[in-house]
Amino acid sequence: MKTLWKKENEHDFFIKSLNFAAPEQLFYTTSAKKFYAYWPKSYGDAKTTLQSRNSLIGTYTEKWSTELFSEIAEQLGGYSVQGAICEEIGLTNQSPADVAICKTKDLIQKPENILMIGEVKMSIVWNWEYKQVDGKAEIVCIGDYKTHTGQPSIRRSDSMLKAIGKSINVRVSSDKAAKIPIIVIGNTPINPGYYKKVDHLKQNGIIQGFWSVNPYPLDNSGENIKRTPVHGFYRFDSYDELKEKSLELLKEEREFFSSMQSKKKLGEIIEIANNEQTYERKAEKFLQLIKYSES
Repeated sequence: MKTLWKKENEHDFFIKSLNFAAPEQLFYTTSAKKFYAYWPKSYGDAKTTLQSRNSLIGTYTEKWSTELFSEIAEQLGGYSVQGAICEEIGLTNQSPADVAICKTKDLIQKPENILMIGEVKMSIVWNWEYKQVDGKAEIVCIGDYKTHTGQPSIRRSDSMLKAIGKSINVRVSSDKAAKIPIIVIGNTPINPGYYKKVDHLKQNGIIQGFWSVNPYPLDNSGENIKRTPVHGFYRFDSYDELKEKSLELLKEEREFFSSMQSKKKLGEIIEIANNEQTYERKAEKFLQLIKYSES
């Protein structure tokens, strides 16, 4: 049984990374030569910025997320692919899909073979201290994200804006992206300032959800939002819950559309589409008319 993000994943990341990276590349170094994943809030001395860990944790979390969705992909007869490229819908070699559920396991994909795109915005959540004890590396958790000065994962505005920008780029690159759901995968709650924004993005079909796969990001069961009003943000508490919601999203055919029409033109389109016999045909006609009408 697969499990969601927890402290053990972060401990594993540091232990594995220390096999090829120096502690100074993974931890902030204090004036007293202590090593911390983030600056503790109680630390009052000079601080530096650590950039070298970003690409390492990015690679680790993308691989972890790909494995997390592998069973879901298999149930759909597909594959969970890390770094999928599809130039037609804006997924380039420089900006591939972090995770994609596809009908084939190829790195170069066709739009019709991509079932879902996942943008991974995960990072180290808890604070950790690195020590050398009897010649061996020891990594100790010293607090959750409320105890340090960092803003991990999708609590950062730059992470949110990058995810939104990339998703919009996919949406406007080609009509072939219209049927592909896009989710943003994080491992913290979002900041309250984004509650209305993520719901608006979901309601408008640009992003189908900002999903946190970390059930317990705070050690004291403190502030930990489950969902925003229309589920633009959603926190998963078990793998089964993630699987159920993913399959629900992927099995129901949806289509993104965007247009700005006069009310008169929109009324004409609705009236014509309403002449079709079934809901599905009405929807197809509406989308066809919206797509090819003059704005």
